[in-house]
Amino acid sequence: MTSLRKLTAEALAGLCLAQIVLGGAPKQCAGATELSCHNTTTIADTCCFNYPGGSLLQTQFWDTDPVVGPDDSWTIHGLWPDHCDGTYDSTCDSRRAYKNITSILKSFGNDDLLSYMETYWLPNDSTGEEFWEHEWGKHGTCVSTLEPDCFTDYQPTEEVPSYFNTTVSLFKSLPTYEWLADAGITPSSSKTYKLADIQAALSKNHNGETVYVGCSSGAINQVYYYYNVYGSVATGQFVPASPDNSDDGNCPSTGVKYLPKN
Repeated sequence: MTSLRKLTAEALAGLCLAQIVLGGAPKQCAGATELSCHNTTTIADTCCFNYPGGSLLQTQFWDTDPVVGPDDSWTIHGLWPDHCDGTYDSTCDSRRAYKNITSILKSFGNDDLLSYMETYWLPNDSTGEEFWEHEWGKHGTCVSTLEPDCFTDYQPTEEVPSYFNTTVSLFKSLPTYEWLADAGITPSSSKTYKLADIQAALSKNHNGETVYVGCSSGAINQVYYYYNVYGSVATGQFVPASPDNSDDGNCPSTGVKYLPKN
């Protein structure tokens, strides 16, 4: 599989996630011509059209206290389906809020994926397993195209590796640390930056679409990359989009801190 980390911004304009996941197969959506959040007619098949959560956010952390993840990389927060207007559902199916994500991924042969998550998808206040359970239960169960009925010859829990594979694939294509560094924006205990420069460095690599930047106490700590999708979250085409809400991220316009992890 081509390294998504090396894809250009132009290529990311239509990122297709073709994955190999042991188990059944996601429903084929060859006729998926409507882009989520842009449909003009009612879409009956929500296995091939993400609804109501048509805006997909790949969210990332920059944790410095305590430090989480490598010094030269942001880490994964999650993949969230929003209603195209900043609102969202949560914990949509308590029956599928699984409490054994690690064993599920292993059972479907996703050991390499799990190893990656153990480095790049960790919280700052709990275990990896607890964090993955939270993200899946709160957000993953609300992805309409990952419902059990959306798989042929469905095997229980097989939608889980699809969700985590897609989230990690997107994250690999979004090297926030590298993009900021290329613009001369690097972690520092003394230097500060303009918010517009940070957003410009990221937007340049997100097909020109605005990237949400979140701050805490004047220091950047989160970014959200928005997408709309043709077809399923498991195998569909992700198209960069701008934020669909008015949240300003609580960042100052100047004097933004980017604190070092070390």
